[in-house]
Amino acid sequence: QSMHRPARRRTPRPRRRAASAAMHSERTPHVAYTDILYEVADQTAWITINRPERRNAFRPETVDELIEAFRAAWRDRSVGCVVLSGAGETFCAGGDQKERTGTGYGDRPGIGLDMAGLHGVIRAIPKPVVAMVDGFAIGGGHVLHVICDLTIASDRAVFGQVGPRMGSVDPGFGTAYLARVVGEKKAREIWFLCRRYSAAEAAAMGLVNKVVPAAELRAEVESWCRELNSMSPTALKLAKLSFNADTEQMLGTTELGFAALELYYASPEGDEGRAAFAEKRPPDFARFRR
Repeated sequence: QSMHRPARRRTPRPRRRAASAAMHSERTPHVAYTDILYEVADQTAWITINRPERRNAFRPETVDELIEAFRAAWRDRSVGCVVLSGAGETFCAGGDQKERTGTGYGDRPGIGLDMAGLHGVIRAIPKPVVAMVDGFAIGGGHVLHVICDLTIASDRAVFGQVGPRMGSVDPGFGTAYLARVVGEKKAREIWFLCRRYSAAEAAAMGLVNKVVPAAELRAEVESWCRELNSMSPTALKLAKLSFNADTEQMLGTTELGFAALELYYASPEGDEGRAAFAEKRPPDFARFRR
């Protein structure tokens, strides 16, 4: 499964460290992707969701490419930390509702999105992952930044959930781990009411580490990455794994939850949220209360 560690590959070490450093002093592309961008610069892997026309909402191909990019960063011994961001002025608006069908996304098994695999690799990669959030971090996009180890946000960032309004939910890390970050009461408020929160409000509840003006966001993240990359990689690895150990049981909850979500998506109630969004009307969930 994609949430487990990728198979180890023997990567030849550079013969000269100076040559390796020079090679990564400029941004270097990895492979050609359709939905994301991947580049390495100054020991940092930059993974960018590149669907600005859809507010960086993800479809099945996007999730697959994100998983592969994190695996590439994992394999690259020159990479000390990873930055996850979105192209343009949006981080990520969650699942692309135009790609959602009555049973999930696309024609793949399950819900069509390997979210458990993506969440798992972000947590499992033994390197710090920094979310660089500008604009909307909504729905599944909000979950992605929560799972990252650190979050730096611009002052125009907006956070929130939409699941219960859209006939969806993010079980496991999206709910239970969020409660570890902001507390049970606040996490339930975020999910039950689907409100939106400013960057300042997010900082106050401990949802982000720092807020800076939008024009300074990239420079601030680069500064944090330089500091991270100056640390012992083994110490960072052990610290991250130790932090994860306390919530590792959520992996099973996540798998179980997404299996249940598949059944929910196929139900009339689950489909009502999708249909309402497509028809640009408020959803009518009252008829499903029993």
